[in-house]
Amino acid sequence: MATMFGSGLSNQTGAAIGSLAFPVLGPLGVVAVRQYVAALVLVAVGRPRLRALTWRQWWPVLLLAVVFGTMNLTLYTAIDRIGLGLAVTLEFLGPLTVALAASRRRLDAGCAVLAAAGVVVLMRPRPSTEYAGLALGLVAACCWASYILLNRLVGQRVPGAQGAAAAACVSALTFLPIGVVVGLRHPPTAGAVLCAVAAGVLSSAVPYLADLFTLRSVPPQTFGLFMSVNPVLAALVGRLVLGQTLGAPEWAAIGAVVAANAVSLASR
Repeated sequence: MATMFGSGLSNQTGAAIGSLAFPVLGPLGVVAVRQYVAALVLVAVGRPRLRALTWRQWWPVLLLAVVFGTMNLTLYTAIDRIGLGLAVTLEFLGPLTVALAASRRRLDAGCAVLAAAGVVVLMRPRPSTEYAGLALGLVAACCWASYILLNRLVGQRVPGAQGAAAAACVSALTFLPIGVVVGLRHPPTAGAVLCAVAAGVLSSAVPYLADLFTLRSVPPQTFGLFMSVNPVLAALVGRLVLGQTLGAPEWAAIGAVVAANAVSLASR
């Protein structure tokens, strides 16, 4: 539990710090730096033997690399458009779906309806509604659900942190030309690079390793339910670090999503 909570707090703090570099690097540039930092840290820790991996081990690693990069890119672009708290709340639908999909209880079905009601409130039409940001948040949700399942599979098939390191390497190589183009078009400042590097450590390397080892002993459903703390952490960190405030409807929607997980978890 301590590892999962620490992972969530580190993730949201890193996302908030990384968003401070958006005016200079943009979401794409920040995500690229995140991928590089994550790869460096995970390779140093995991020391993957890439040539020794079989195809049975490689294919989930490759899928995890694609999901990892896509999840970060869509989430950060959503944060830029709709704010940290709302973006993470939408993204959390991914693990929530993983948690509820395997259940056949009526109570869990009711929890799913409650969470869906919260999402409807977040996505209700308004003159200022940023539909592109909402859509990106939902894409990030699909990626997070895939991340949970693939990370557990990689942990079962590849020893230690080698699978996580291999996936981070592939993702970093994919973003290498993107980072070069962004750097040439938007010359980075020292402060922006520092923020992006901090985001890489706090939001990629630390949670990635913590989740990998946690999912070896914790079922995906339980992991997904415990991660309900993330929307609340994101909203609080967004308020304290970025000065992003939410109205009563948004807090009610976040509360509905969190309550759906809490009720389902408490009843197990």
